[in-house]
Amino acid sequence: MKRIFLFVLDSFGIGALPDAAQFGDHGVHTLAACASSGELHIPNLIAAGLGNIDGVDCLPQAQTPTAAYGRMAEASMGKDTTIGHWEIAGIVSKQPLPTYPNGFPEEIIEPFCQATGRGVLGNIPASGTEIIAQYGDEHLRTGKLIVYTSADSVFQIAAHEEIVPPEELYRYCRIARELLRGKHGVGRVIARPFVGSAGAYQRTANRHDFSLEPPAETILDALREAGYDTIAVGKIFDIFAGKGITEHVYTSSNRNGMEQALQYAQKDFHGLCFVNLVDFDMLFGHRRDPAGYARALSEFDAWLPGFLKQMGEEDLVILTADHGCDPSYQATTDHTREYVPLLVFGQNTAGKQLGTRSSFTDVAATIAEQFGIAYATPGKSFLISF
Repeated sequence: MKRIFLFVLDSFGIGALPDAAQFGDHGVHTLAACASSGELHIPNLIAAGLGNIDGVDCLPQAQTPTAAYGRMAEASMGKDTTIGHWEIAGIVSKQPLPTYPNGFPEEIIEPFCQATGRGVLGNIPASGTEIIAQYGDEHLRTGKLIVYTSADSVFQIAAHEEIVPPEELYRYCRIARELLRGKHGVGRVIARPFVGSAGAYQRTANRHDFSLEPPAETILDALREAGYDTIAVGKIFDIFAGKGITEHVYTSSNRNGMEQALQYAQKDFHGLCFVNLVDFDMLFGHRRDPAGYARALSEFDAWLPGFLKQMGEEDLVILTADHGCDPSYQATTDHTREYVPLLVFGQNTAGKQLGTRSSFTDVAATIAEQFGIAYATPGKSFLISF
């Protein structure tokens, strides 16, 4: 029985890519920001070789790393969740998904309002917590929906759960998803429910993403077609619009995601378990909280050894990320264009240097080779290194 557990530590970047300035990012380094916080305690990731990766000089190096280690550059033109995950799964996106620095045009907003029967507040790029604080009172008075975006390709709709129940909000998101096609085909429409009262609004765990379908076959499709299990934990199911996935479970937090992954590690299956841990990005990266981000990494680090004990002889565990979100970067509150780490645990992987990979698609190529299936991707497998 072969299993691969693929963990995306959402937004865990390890230093600016050479083209970062073209994306408005200068001197960004998510890991270094966490290391400087005084709250980072990750002995197991350091032992694995995180500090041995090219360009990582904020951590000590391991004398004998317990994992294979390297870093990956993003070949796609973007720094968002959707494009990052698609690339991990085998697709390079040469064209960026559309973004709306001035808000969405009337050709989108007007039919959206007509279809939902509700007006719109905001329609600007904004931090989610800030725009809820800004428009929450008016939303409660009028019932209008709070619509906003960011530097990413997203159409986000925030609504108080007592005014718009989550299922109704999800229906509005499906309406938006149908409108946002073609030239306005944003990567994700996101439901952002919140609760509370003036001055004390809080987003809930009922977030839901409505993604574009990937533009081509991913490694998930190839695995499923070959009869393998493809298990999605967290927002993976939403990111891939359900394509290629045989089983999925949503999560409410990093801790819940780790619990779900551990439960799958204790089961017999044959295939891929693809896990996204979103708190790094959502709770700490975007909110520019280096100490919180560091504590979340420390929690994952403390959990990791117990998880690895569940691995069989043929299992692989791959740790990586989909982009950066430097919590110390003050120019924006958005994602940052960074290298991502690559740590691989398994038989014969310890201490192997994987170097700098030119694309996240190397992960998909490696998964295809591990399971012996044909899958067309520009990526290059790193199994030969083992």
